[in-house]
Amino acid sequence: MSQAPHTNKQRSGAFVQLMELPLFLLIFGVASVSMLVPALHGGVARNLDTARMFFYCAILGLTIFTLIAIAHAGRRQRNGALGSLMSLFATFVFLPAFLAIPFFEGLGTTTFLNAYVEMVSAVTTTGATLFEQPERLNSTLHLWRAQVGWMGGAVMWIAASAILAPLNLGGFEVTAQAEPGQREARSSLIDRADPRERLLRVTGALLPIYIGLTVLLWVLLMISGDASLVALSHAMSVMATSGISPVGGAEFARSGATGEALMLLFMFFALSRLTFSSDTITATQGGLRTDPEFRLGIVLIVGVPLILFLRHWLGALDVAAEDDLEQAWRALWGSVFTVMSFLTTTGFASADWAQTQAWSGLETPGLILMGLALIGGGVATTAGGVKLLRVFALYLNGLREMERLVHPSSVSGAGSETRRLQRNGAFIAWIFFMLFALTLAVLTVLLALLGVSFEDALVLSIAGLSTTGPLTTFAADTPISLVQLSPYAKAVFCAAMVLGRLETLAIIALLTPDLWRD
Repeated sequence: MSQAPHTNKQRSGAFVQLMELPLFLLIFGVASVSMLVPALHGGVARNLDTARMFFYCAILGLTIFTLIAIAHAGRRQRNGALGSLMSLFATFVFLPAFLAIPFFEGLGTTTFLNAYVEMVSAVTTTGATLFEQPERLNSTLHLWRAQVGWMGGAVMWIAASAILAPLNLGGFEVTAQAEPGQREARSSLIDRADPRERLLRVTGALLPIYIGLTVLLWVLLMISGDASLVALSHAMSVMATSGISPVGGAEFARSGATGEALMLLFMFFALSRLTFSSDTITATQGGLRTDPEFRLGIVLIVGVPLILFLRHWLGALDVAAEDDLEQAWRALWGSVFTVMSFLTTTGFASADWAQTQAWSGLETPGLILMGLALIGGGVATTAGGVKLLRVFALYLNGLREMERLVHPSSVSGAGSETRRLQRNGAFIAWIFFMLFALTLAVLTVLLALLGVSFEDALVLSIAGLSTTGPLTTFAADTPISLVQLSPYAKAVFCAAMVLGRLETLAIIALLTPDLWRD
């Protein structure tokens, strides 16, 4: 009995020493442990060769983690903002090289570069795949793709509040009273805690929610008729907005419209962070009712499908066979689900999406899907794109400028809609939009120079920067085969995905002198 306090003290000290390790090393350790999941699944599913690869890589990763942890024992790490941001950058650039090893060895019929691109696509929640035929991968490899995407989404959920919010990045620069890339004032509540303490607090608060929502959707999809692996993969993909599927997409799932309805409900968590947390400066006193991101998202989800639906009559289309209630409902539902999916950068298409195209008369509405993906979801969610809050800031600024044309001497009032935005929020949002547009232009030109057609280069650039990989299938006239790209084009596409996940402002912030002095 007398040794119990001493034992607890030793455990507490070991935990503190563990948390003093570099953040990227901790993520590497978690990734190594996570490989035991597909190893166990492979053993149960009798994919023994694949299971052995994951088990060996897990042991290798844990050995490397232990050796580096021992080497860092007793050292006081610099827990400044630069270290956390650099760890986040390394997670999306260097970690996929380790994650690709069991995928490459387990598949055995592809190159390591293809495996690396696949893992970058998964961990950045892009969801673009080089393996167009799902049957080419066994069930264990499909689980690993979905699992990596899910873990990448969890990293962004946590990093948004613990890393990006204190630096006013990732959309927070529109609301924070500081310059992008600069730390908040010392009086700010979010900056008072040590970065590691803040990271622990945010992880403890958000990770159970993330896991619980995933499990709930998994169970609901299985009840709706999906197989266990398909339900789990789609649940992970919806929560991470990765769009990864072991059957080629939600339209091939057995749960049908019921499963799509369930997934649509859980996609609302990607419209605004207020749907699951109020831990950041984006919170409003009125909740979702006054949240501009959520309201703008609802407007798009309702407005775009209605336009597609009404075009059936506005375009005077002669498709009398489809003029019945069932076909009309299927067309409307297909557009609602698909619009919601691409707005949140998930990228699932409804099984009735083909009916929507026939109803509206738009055979390849790729521009609509790309536009929705570019807008993206909410700030500090797993969704990519420009983000709804930045679009809302530009919209308010446009209204104000038109008002001044009519009443040049008018003074703008600080209404409830502008409370989340700082005075220069529209200006900062415009800077980000210009950086986004310039990056899109540069990536498109680079891909075109590397032999990709201009249309495909544009689609690939938008898919990477908005982290909406399924655009490569639905946005172009014919699906883009990523595996046929040259090695240099694949490298550019990887860069686009990393830039889309971290955003250009975060990359620029890494060069800020104040972070290096921390």
